[in-house]
Amino acid sequence: MRERGALRTAAASAIAAVAAVMTAAVITGCGSTPLPQAEQTPGPSVPGDPRTQLAARAAAAKDLRHVASYTLKTPDRPDRTVLVSLAKDGGWLVSVPGTALGGTVDVALAQTGGALYQCALPSPNRPESGCVRVAKLTKAIDPKIQHLFTDWLEVFMDRRAALAVTVAATLPGVQGTCFSVDTSAVSVTSPVEAGIFCYAADGTLTGARIGAGTLVLVGTPTPAPPSITLPAAVGAGQPLPNASPSPSPSPTGSSAAGNPSRSVTPTTPAR
Repeated sequence: MRERGALRTAAASAIAAVAAVMTAAVITGCGSTPLPQAEQTPGPSVPGDPRTQLAARAAAAKDLRHVASYTLKTPDRPDRTVLVSLAKDGGWLVSVPGTALGGTVDVALAQTGGALYQCALPSPNRPESGCVRVAKLTKAIDPKIQHLFTDWLEVFMDRRAALAVTVAATLPGVQGTCFSVDTSAVSVTSPVEAGIFCYAADGTLTGARIGAGTLVLVGTPTPAPPSITLPAAVGAGQPLPNASPSPSPSPTGSSAAGNPSRSVTPTTPAR
């Protein structure tokens, strides 16, 4: 009898212990505060790769309409002032002093009304002026600077273009973000000239370094004109080349009589 009583007492104690544990577990589960979940806070915005950044700045630059002035620095030459006009109707004009005929003539390249023009501007060595229509912009007459504001932007925007782009150190006196652009290893020729190109956040070109020299933005751009007005009358003739003219032969025959040579950029308006 005593053994049976002891067994009953032990069993009752075990059942009570199990019940106590289960009750405690239920109470703990109901009354405990769930662990706080880690908040999914977004991380800092990561800028795109240099190629993407350049494409974005070029897209913004393509939409700009203003007039901007730049200093053009070229080794062994005085600084020159380049004027860039990006008209509201999509036309543009870029004037580059000391470009044609070995750097002795100031010229402007302009696109307006669907046509391209080269204009010889009055300069100390050539006071006459005039514009001629350019059928094809060849290397012989290309001042290069206008590409920074026109067709090179299309290349920078094209992610398929074979370009190697890295972020570069800022050029002296230039603000904004600078990009070094070179030909990709898979490309034989580059659609743009290798160099450093710097842009503000709104797409304004703040500086560039290419073969023609280093360009630095001066001051703040001003509002754009409605359209481009050519700086001189349009006439018949050929554009002035960048190279120096060949030496004239010794006067003989009819040349000795004083017949003038024909100007490549006449000032007489075309009819």
